[in-house]
Amino acid sequence: MERRKLTLQRKREEYFGFIEQYYDSRNEEHHQDTYRQIHIDIPRTNPLIPLFQQPLVQEIFERILFIWAIRHPASGYVQGINDLVTPFFVVFLSEYVEEDVENFDVRNLSQDVLRSIEADSFWCMSKLLDGIQDNYTFAQPGIQKKVKALEELVSRIDEQVHNHFRRYEVEYLQFAFRWMNNLLMRELPLRCTIRLWDTYQSEPEGFSHFHLYVCAAFLIKWRKEILDEEDFQGLLMLLQNLPTIHWGNEEIGLLLAEAYRLKYMFADAPNHYRR
Repeated sequence: MERRKLTLQRKREEYFGFIEQYYDSRNEEHHQDTYRQIHIDIPRTNPLIPLFQQPLVQEIFERILFIWAIRHPASGYVQGINDLVTPFFVVFLSEYVEEDVENFDVRNLSQDVLRSIEADSFWCMSKLLDGIQDNYTFAQPGIQKKVKALEELVSRIDEQVHNHFRRYEVEYLQFAFRWMNNLLMRELPLRCTIRLWDTYQSEPEGFSHFHLYVCAAFLIKWRKEILDEEDFQGLLMLLQNLPTIHWGNEEIGLLLAEAYRLKYMFADAPNHYRR
């Protein structure tokens, strides 16, 4: 336990060492585009949740994202990465807050607590991104590959849905790019994302490999609504605005159960979803 505490302290100090070393460089010409994009994206991060509209929280996110981008020049900052900080930030904040986290004013916390939350959020986001960095390198090949794998998997699981998309010329990239880029965060309430990621953390390659099966299960969950839509516009509107606002742990539990079922059916027999 003592070693764990020492490691945690060392990693926190290391993060703030990066801040001292790199953060002032945000004003240098070759980093200005990165910083500007981060600065634009942060207010768009969960805009309906008051917590993320607080200036102090936005400053924390700016530092986390800028330092990550500087330390990962192969990809740099890409839109969508800003969303990936929020579940970790909320989980670490919850350790210190008993009331509703989404409406909590972080000015009520000490500077030391906020620094710990910031550093821990940075390292967890970094660890997550280490496993899916090809999602964010030039041309985002990881996402292209995963969307293609989703298309092939759905064609085996539910040929009727797959053919319905083909009939109305709906491309999987038009809706599933976001599912891969933001790990379904834009499709689910934050509480559901945290529950989903809890399972991803315990799965080998949860954020990369298992996520594919979750996306397939998520899509097929809406098969009736999909098949009821009979034009391109209606299908795209549905797929980009799926009605999950009232979802909770029960719905995520059912989604994960179906994803596991698909994984056991197809993961060990990849030819099932290869043409």
